[in-house]
Amino acid sequence: MAQLFFRYGAMSSGKTIEILKVAHNYEAQHRKIVLLTSGVDNRNGVGTIASRIGIQREAVPVSSEMNIFDYVKEKNSQDVASGNGTLACVLIDEAQFLQKHHVLECAKIVDELKIPVMTFGLKNDFQNHLFEGSENLLIYADKIEEMKTICHYCGRKATMNLRINNGKPVYEGEQVQIGGDESYYPVCRFHYFNPTKQN
Repeated sequence: MAQLFFRYGAMSSGKTIEILKVAHNYEAQHRKIVLLTSGVDNRNGVGTIASRIGIQREAVPVSSEMNIFDYVKEKNSQDVASGNGTLACVLIDEAQFLQKHHVLECAKIVDELKIPVMTFGLKNDFQNHLFEGSENLLIYADKIEEMKTICHYCGRKATMNLRINNGKPVYEGEQVQIGGDESYYPVCRFHYFNPTKQN
């Protein structure tokens, strides 16, 4: 039975390597997938999913005006018409940057096309506010799973993302600032508020 999945975690929790692994597993079994990523994340070029361990591949970038349901429905119809069978899964990286209409379109893919949709992304931003995509996935997803990683400072479970600028914590600014290990640390609650203290 098709479901809408949301797998979330702090920075460096392995979300990107996981989506690439899932994509590989489907394709190794000769199953067709659609691989999408946010058009907002341009660290490695728009439409590229790249993990910190050096694995990357191209994906379809999701723009604010894109209708994911229409795109997947057309792609599925083309595959069926060409004898390639139906799509087995839709995979979306950087799902925190989705808008509400994108999430509802993902739910429609599951409910009407009976194709599972797996999304991967952050839950909260550096100020601990939910991203629009994450908030709506928490509401509409059938299955929600946390991907765990450890605090940059103490090794406890990280649940927050601390923005860093020149080695110092940043607590104010725009919600979206694209960056990786040089800009964000995964941290526990204590070290989010007390990054210079030992616990």
